[in-house]
Amino acid sequence: MLNTVDNHVSNKTPSNLQHFTVAGLILEQLRILGVERIYGVVGDAVFGLMDAIAKQESISFKAVRHESVAALMASAEAKLTGRLGVCIAQMGPGLANLINGLGDAYLDKAPVLAISGQAPLNKIGTYYKQYINQQMLVHALSPYSQLIVHPDAVIDSLKQAVHTSVLHRTVSHLSIPEDLFAKLTTAQPFERPDISLPLTGSEVLQQILHRLRSAKKPMILVGNGARAAQEWIQTLAEIWGCGIALSYGATGIIPDANPWMLSGLGEGGNPLLTEMFQHADVVLSIETSWWPDGYVPHAAQVIQVAKHQADVGAAVPVDIGVVGDPVSIIPPLIEGLKDHVPNQAWLVQIQQCKQAWSVQTEVERNHSSSPLHPASVIQQIEHNMDEDAIIALDEGDATLWFLRNFRAKRQQILLSNRWRTMGFGLPAAMSAKLCSPEKQVICITGDGGLGMVMADLITAIRYNLPITVVVFNNGTLQMERDKMFIKGLQPEGTELTNPDFAMVAEACGWHAYRVNNNEHLNEALKQSRTSGKPVLLDVSIARIPYPDFTLQ
Repeated sequence: MLNTVDNHVSNKTPSNLQHFTVAGLILEQLRILGVERIYGVVGDAVFGLMDAIAKQESISFKAVRHESVAALMASAEAKLTGRLGVCIAQMGPGLANLINGLGDAYLDKAPVLAISGQAPLNKIGTYYKQYINQQMLVHALSPYSQLIVHPDAVIDSLKQAVHTSVLHRTVSHLSIPEDLFAKLTTAQPFERPDISLPLTGSEVLQQILHRLRSAKKPMILVGNGARAAQEWIQTLAEIWGCGIALSYGATGIIPDANPWMLSGLGEGGNPLLTEMFQHADVVLSIETSWWPDGYVPHAAQVIQVAKHQADVGAAVPVDIGVVGDPVSIIPPLIEGLKDHVPNQAWLVQIQQCKQAWSVQTEVERNHSSSPLHPASVIQQIEHNMDEDAIIALDEGDATLWFLRNFRAKRQQILLSNRWRTMGFGLPAAMSAKLCSPEKQVICITGDGGLGMVMADLITAIRYNLPITVVVFNNGTLQMERDKMFIKGLQPEGTELTNPDFAMVAEACGWHAYRVNNNEHLNEALKQSRTSGKPVLLDVSIARIPYPDFTLQ
């Protein structure tokens, strides 16, 4: 039961209204909105909310060891499900620790609500411990941040926060004084809003079809938001006669086996694709804001399809912008192109590019050495992965090697796309397993990234999350080291002093393996699939510079 006036009597009043405490109303509202879990760290300013959580069963609390992990888990859940992610923290330092994860949600447009405690009402604005103006602290990352000072204001503020987060896919934040949670309120929860996408008129579709038919060198650029339309996109590519390029991190949206799929564009992608893409005369951009300088054409006509109006033209130079769901927009385009005759010369170039890249990556993937070549590790992971697995990528060299060498089927990727924070992988993997317990979840991280969140290895044990973590361990921040060399600088601060990751994981209750060759890696990956516990593979990686780093 929620924390109401009297849990032993009916919650209905003669006016058919429920009586809630502020904490109880917050939880009831989040339940109505479909929130299933809240991530956070307990502090005295949120005791009232924690008490209310303990007295109900609809929403579970996931306690982590650091608030940054809580916010990263909320962000990962929002990215994976499209639903509101929620995290809570103590006032002051607790909120400050959330900032890294909130930054990830903000830049990657993930709907996240952060709730922080605040000083008691009669101490706001004084020299009270840990007190700061928390709205100023989160201002750069949260378009809506409000201090609630009256029990009856909680639902209006919560409604605005949720509206901001969900409709604009961003971060919202509420500061709630610690003595407000237990106060009674006359406010009532609101129902979940029904939000529909705008429909595209036939006139706009005819304009798009005219551009598509005129193309001699067409390309489709696909982003992570297009997963639901993947079958339609593949059909469109075949009929239109175009190549398919992926935005950063969109691996798995289109299977690698698709004959028109040319891998990623730009960083972490297919370097042979760049010249082709620059020669495109019409580009259909679907659910992505990826338009990297130096990889894109200067004179192409660009058609952008996006679910959210704010995304149209924000980063992509658009000739025609369409707001709507690709699942609804692409089928009429396919119908309108059914008599289209593709440019055969362009199709030949697409196949040549795909074949040349396949040969190049196959050479990389089949290296046999100790320490292991990064590409060979990706190949082994690929061979031991379910088609519908979720892959959580950390930031760093390991991510680039994965995006370059992994041949996807229909796996789903989670990564810190624009914020690019180290330490994202483990929290994202744990969140993914909570959201999709039936799926295989693999985290690929570096020794630097894991070192930032290592305390939360114990969180995976606490909540019985059998994930697999593969650590690319070469004792250095490889990407920073290589980039400094490229710029003619002497690397400093890039060497790492690592613990024995396997021993640390075992001490936390994990199964762990130290891996030095491909045979050991393959066997450890196979064993991880049947383990009832989380599994960590500490893989010795050769210090091999990523091939496509150039002086920027």
